[in-house]
Amino acid sequence: MPLVLAALALNSTAAPALAEEVNLYSSRQESLIRPILDEFEKDTGIKVNVVFSKSGMLERLKSEGDNSPADAILTVDISRIAAHEKAGVLQPIQSEKLNANIPPHFRDPDGQWYGLSARSRVLFYSKDRVKPSDLSTYEDLADPKWKGRICVRSSSNAYNQSLLASIVVHDGAEAAEKWAQGIKDNLARKPQGGDRDQIKAVAAGECDIAIANTYYYGAMQNSDDAAQVEATEKVALFWPNQDGRGAHFNISGAAVTKSAKNKDAAIKLIEYLSDTKAQEFYASTNYEFPVKPGVELDATVKSWGTFKADEVGLDKVADAQADAVKIFDRVGWR
Repeated sequence: MPLVLAALALNSTAAPALAEEVNLYSSRQESLIRPILDEFEKDTGIKVNVVFSKSGMLERLKSEGDNSPADAILTVDISRIAAHEKAGVLQPIQSEKLNANIPPHFRDPDGQWYGLSARSRVLFYSKDRVKPSDLSTYEDLADPKWKGRICVRSSSNAYNQSLLASIVVHDGAEAAEKWAQGIKDNLARKPQGGDRDQIKAVAAGECDIAIANTYYYGAMQNSDDAAQVEATEKVALFWPNQDGRGAHFNISGAAVTKSAKNKDAAIKLIEYLSDTKAQEFYASTNYEFPVKPGVELDATVKSWGTFKADEVGLDKVADAQADAVKIFDRVGWR
């Protein structure tokens, strides 16, 4: 997929003049982040040049090597962030502001990457066919009582790989493999589609429970598509593992590249994205959870109720990714 460099246009009346610049590679949607990047430019006078690409960012960085123009990256899911770290295309940074704004479990201990927004991978159940009292943990979904009742997307999906990796961290690889086998045995259909498709399948009666990310549900609840809104009215969100470790959380995150020629400006950008204005923007635009403590949640997100979140370090989840992929392959979850 070709990558197109898009320099953000400035309002001709904006001040101060743009004396600095930062080059950003992003796999996040342009419509989602462009408005807050515009605000960064206005507030700091630092010009942001962006390459938007849904895929292929790591391959491009590796091929460009030290000659890459990229100063920073934005991407989603700890598995993808960690892949950049393992490939050696990032560099560690230190920032008191980032350490103050971002809880330890949402950032790399060595400063290689920083979470900027959070999302949880939870359970969605049919209001007509499942009682919330029947649900409890991720692990319980492997019980034969759920045979033929679960919908979930492919094991090649990064979100599922990170969820399984978190189970490896908490329960060990052997238990995680039994869980993956149990989910496969309990599937109502072959894994297919995206997270919204799993929620729609529950609403349509194809299955009783789905595993999906919270922000997809929020987007469906507020969609202009009446069918998506109607589907969410038949489905409810359940927070698993509330008597134990809590619900699994993942992040979108940022990092400074090893090749950065504008390192200081890149750090300023990531700091800005971790602060209140940007955090409120993420919360209200994409139904995500701010990583900075104390930032107000969107009304839709608030409506999902209180919950306990898993606070295991995502660096540990990243370390278990390879085990998760192997487990998926062994059990044949496709």
